[in-house]
Amino acid sequence: MSTPPVSATPPTAETLKPPREVLIDHVGFQGDGIGEEAGQDKQLFVPLTLPGERVLARGGGERCELTEVLIPSPQRVAPPCPYFGRCGGCALQHWDHAPYLAWKVEQIALALSREWIETEFAPAFAARPGERRRVALHARKGSRDAALLGFKGRRSWAVVDIDSCVIADPRIVVALPALRRFAAPFLQHPKSAPILHVTVTETGLDVDVTGVEAKSGGLSADARVRIADRAAEGGLARATLDGEMLYQARTPMVRFGRAHVVLPPGGFLQAVARAEDVMADVAIAAFDGADKVADLFCGSGAFTFRLAETAAVLALDSEAAAIAALTGGRGATVNLKAVTTEARDLFRRPLLAADMKKLDGVLFDPPRAGSPEQAGEIARSKVSAVVGVSCNPSTFARDAAILIGGGFKLEKVTPVDQFLWSPHMELVGVFRR
Repeated sequence: MSTPPVSATPPTAETLKPPREVLIDHVGFQGDGIGEEAGQDKQLFVPLTLPGERVLARGGGERCELTEVLIPSPQRVAPPCPYFGRCGGCALQHWDHAPYLAWKVEQIALALSREWIETEFAPAFAARPGERRRVALHARKGSRDAALLGFKGRRSWAVVDIDSCVIADPRIVVALPALRRFAAPFLQHPKSAPILHVTVTETGLDVDVTGVEAKSGGLSADARVRIADRAAEGGLARATLDGEMLYQARTPMVRFGRAHVVLPPGGFLQAVARAEDVMADVAIAAFDGADKVADLFCGSGAFTFRLAETAAVLALDSEAAAIAALTGGRGATVNLKAVTTEARDLFRRPLLAADMKKLDGVLFDPPRAGSPEQAGEIARSKVSAVVGVSCNPSTFARDAAILIGGGFKLEKVTPVDQFLWSPHMELVGVFRR
């Protein structure tokens, strides 16, 4: 079997030791193969491997680096990306799609089982290559006119300079040369490690840059001029630095249902548009017949506007800029039910059960950490239907257990794989009393 791509991790005394033979038993939740060294009762983690494979791996501890696949799995496929194995952006391109997706669904089931939760699973949504509409690209010093630009290497701080990306929207890929030129002026200070948060909008690419050294005075006037010039050359809609406007040719607009919304600088957006549609459809079906619902952690209204086509919506989020964008979009959209908005920290001030008396349903889509405080208030309320959206099955399961303890049943879970070839999995759960 051919040797896998060379690791981006520099060699050490441990990795220079003779390789060990490992039989891979299963893939762990972070995407690494897990198995035992031949003749040893010791669990080892070997990335880029699959269940049933016999491999050679180097490393003195429990985490190893793959050297060679001796006996490949029949599920192993050729990775479609030339950077796979060096780039840390994807972990599972070597796995055939059907078992890969089944493994992802299994991770959700395992997380629920740890809270003793059983439920029905709807067919999983699977994103396709080229659908990722937002990416975070890391820039490092190249030439004065063009930075190195790409993703961090696997288990490394080094950046893998890329000319293509199979998961990214083609509009991002086409713009990589222009983005490389755009990034260079941000590297004035040796401590700067810029990250370009690139989002595809209806009016062009929106780029918010973070990671630029500010203590030394930030960007010079010359750098700001060059940034604006290169943003114009590259046809960017807008460029911001930690939300501060640097350049704008067009207002970045996104569509939620029938509403057009101005995306706040660095604003959250679901990674794949089709995935957002699927999650919204689940919520709409769950709240069928409802007169009033709440959308908690609503962002700029990805679900709010779709729900408002049939029900009045109370929309809350801690980000004032997101609430302002939602409010502006509501004012420009006709034929919707009433939408009431509030900028509110739902971790410190969750919507109370007493505030939900007139609600028929609640949708909550918290960050990865989940929201046990908000789940507790929902559990104490009298609402009849709840939709939970999460990108972390473990915290979803914890919050689900709180709802179930309050008299809800987790009726169905829809797995949503919008983070293609990564270990991460989104899901939507429908709860009813």
